[in-house]
Amino acid sequence: MTPYRLRATICLSVIACLLTGCLLSPKYHVPSTETPAAYKELTPADFKNTEGWKVAQPRENQLRGKWWEIFNDPQLNALEEKVDVSNQTIVAAAYNYFAARALVIEARSQLFPTVTTSPALTRERLSATLSPSGIPTSSPTFTDYLLPFDVTWQPDFFGRIRDTVRSAAYGAQASAADLEETRLTIQVDVAADYFQLRGQDSLKELLDTTVIAFRLSLDLTRALFETGIGAEEAVAQAETQLKATEAQATALGIQRAQFEHAIAMLIGQPASTFSIPFEPLKSSPPAIPFGFPSELLERRPDIASAERLVAQANAQIGIARAAYFPTVTLSAAAGFESVMFASWFTWPSRFFSAGPTVAETIFDAGLRRATVEQFRAQYEETVATYRQTVLTAFQQVEDNLASLRILSAEIQQQDAAVRAAERANVLALERYKLGLDPYLDVIITQTTLLSNQEIAVTLRIDQMTSSSALIDSLGGGWDSSQLPSPAQLTSGGPYF
Repeated sequence: MTPYRLRATICLSVIACLLTGCLLSPKYHVPSTETPAAYKELTPADFKNTEGWKVAQPRENQLRGKWWEIFNDPQLNALEEKVDVSNQTIVAAAYNYFAARALVIEARSQLFPTVTTSPALTRERLSATLSPSGIPTSSPTFTDYLLPFDVTWQPDFFGRIRDTVRSAAYGAQASAADLEETRLTIQVDVAADYFQLRGQDSLKELLDTTVIAFRLSLDLTRALFETGIGAEEAVAQAETQLKATEAQATALGIQRAQFEHAIAMLIGQPASTFSIPFEPLKSSPPAIPFGFPSELLERRPDIASAERLVAQANAQIGIARAAYFPTVTLSAAAGFESVMFASWFTWPSRFFSAGPTVAETIFDAGLRRATVEQFRAQYEETVATYRQTVLTAFQQVEDNLASLRILSAEIQQQDAAVRAAERANVLALERYKLGLDPYLDVIITQTTLLSNQEIAVTLRIDQMTSSSALIDSLGGGWDSSQLPSPAQLTSGGPYF
């Protein structure tokens, strides 16, 4: 090989390496987290004697898509279907993602040359005193016809642009996960408010039934008083109890209306045009497939968002490191220029220029070093945030599992208390009819019965809202494989 060919080969190799470029960001790994082997609140002993809530196996009917259908409530299904269509918080989150996706395309455009043109037609007359002697000369007036084309390109020798693209892509993926988190939160809020509303209907049904029973008791005390067996005091006590219970039943309308208005807002409908028919709570907590703890990291959108932000911070370190290296800009200009329109586009009217420009910072008093340290610190901050998000996720799952487990046992005990209060009320009423006990004893047993019945209804409301909260803490029917890929981000396709 001749020396000339050897030098040419070396030059071509160097150019090829430069064009291939390098990435200066650290190699990315998902931060390690401590993942338990099993959920603490799902030990078999905890559920051995528990009824009212079936514990699903990890792989049984794994949550997918429309998770609310697991409750088998047509009214709830209809409400949830409206969330994606009309909820403005979700729409805002979606457009936030669209903006983040546009940033990816903006960053990617820097990998390619920029071509511009600026045609101009200028009428000119040069100064007549510009001659070296200073003696005025003739200066004609002419028209300058110009059609230039300018090309500029910054080869990504040190990976600054590619790290910028990666950073924007990770940010867009985090935004997509935030969108899913927003969607899930709204859906769970709809379910929780719906179960609370139905719970208010159940309490109203209970109080209405109790009012009927208290009215019969009032009729009984009046009849006994009129026959001389009972006392007028018993009539006043019975009437007081009846009116107080009627007022309590009326007061339930406030909370029901508020829950109804909240649901209207969540589904994007004016509260003035929205209503839900009265219907007591009938749903029972479903068997929710909780999965394995290791799967939680893939199923929660907030964890996915936090992890993508870690990846974005890692790419930012590479962008900061690239500032240590020179920026090379390749520029070229060409076009046609003439003072006569007829010869504007002729070959002699052509012009061109081309050449590289290299820019390098020689002294910055530690600015670049401090910038790299800044992004390293921000990276460590996102790692800590990611790990804290994971810990919070496991806490929420354990909290809701414990809540469902304990509520299930508590409901059994409360139902037993209701049955005992019913027996006590029957006995007290019989003894009052026989004249053995005063009516105050009847009021005490009736009040005790009503209080226990209200607690039983409230526990079932809590059980249903805890079921929806457990689904929320498990990530709904989502998993991280649904995040948009880099190809989808740059194609501009829809993701909503």
